[in-house]
Amino acid sequence: MPSFKLRCGLLGAVLIAFPLWAIADESKLPELSPDGKDVCYGRVYDAQHLQAHPNQKIQRIFFLYGHDPIDRPNEEPPPHQSSSYTVFLATTTRDEKKPKWTGAWCHGDASDDASAKTGRVSCQMECEKSLGHFKRNEKGDLIFSGLREDLYLDPDAEDTLGKAEYKRQAFGADDDNFALAPQPLDVCKAEFGRIDPPNPALGPPLRERLKPDQPFCYGRDYDADHLKGHPKQATVSIRLYRNPAEIADYAALPESERRWADNAKIQVAVTTRGASKSLTQRYYCNGEADQWKCLASSDACSLDSNALEIDLRRDINNGMILANPKSALPVADLCESDVKGPTKSDDKIFRLNPMPLSACGM
Repeated sequence: MPSFKLRCGLLGAVLIAFPLWAIADESKLPELSPDGKDVCYGRVYDAQHLQAHPNQKIQRIFFLYGHDPIDRPNEEPPPHQSSSYTVFLATTTRDEKKPKWTGAWCHGDASDDASAKTGRVSCQMECEKSLGHFKRNEKGDLIFSGLREDLYLDPDAEDTLGKAEYKRQAFGADDDNFALAPQPLDVCKAEFGRIDPPNPALGPPLRERLKPDQPFCYGRDYDADHLKGHPKQATVSIRLYRNPAEIADYAALPESERRWADNAKIQVAVTTRGASKSLTQRYYCNGEADQWKCLASSDACSLDSNALEIDLRRDINNGMILANPKSALPVADLCESDVKGPTKSDDKIFRLNPMPLSACGM
């Protein structure tokens, strides 16, 4: 199952609002690459080193300064850029088969004090997290320090996962102060290529497959055998669709706001075990990287829409994957004030198939 990008905190993703001029200014870092070209640094630790450092979990670590090494078909309206990140980090721990990764924006130390002469580069991630600090030594190696133990975890992970699971997923006490040697650029590209190799079977982005002036219907009905094997799944039937009313709303937008798939409205209808009828919720979608981020509409009641989001991503055979990271699916009345917290069931990820429009009441 594809992994969906972690969100910033309890209220959904909020990308740091870096002005474009700042990104442009920070994109050139002579401290990392004197000639401005893409560069790669990395290190693979052998068994002897890891045996001597039992509190180090990272076995492989690679750092790329330059263009996005894992560019994917983009769901954002054109013109778009694949990434505004300055640098990319890939790490693989002892018990992992493929790397995890993150991107960051970096800037050199521009202060007037003595630290300005150190050539140190500081990097900031989404969710206002610090990635750490980088500095090249006399040999040309990249010294990386300040790695967060919760680098890939949500801000509230210790509370939601519990201390034992948090410790298992977090980095170890010795996962810091790495000396990364210069590597051929192809080495970094190959390393990042291990993360999520492109799958041609997924087809074009959703914003190309789905048209702004055409309705669509996706869904799935779960049989008794499936539900028996997933006793915590409440959903018996699910439909995701866009009908003529949503198409008309989009067509009525000012031309400047019609940048498909931004401002696309969809509806999700869910029937749960023992329910006599389905519950339906409308969502407003925007393209974000390789998926649609859709927030629950507050038309009918007061909703904290940032906490009630779903993500849509293309799937094989013209299908679609719906991910519900919190409690966004209408398995209960979302207008009820007591609908809070993560979904306590298996109703989180669904593989949906194309269906006739009649299956969605059209």
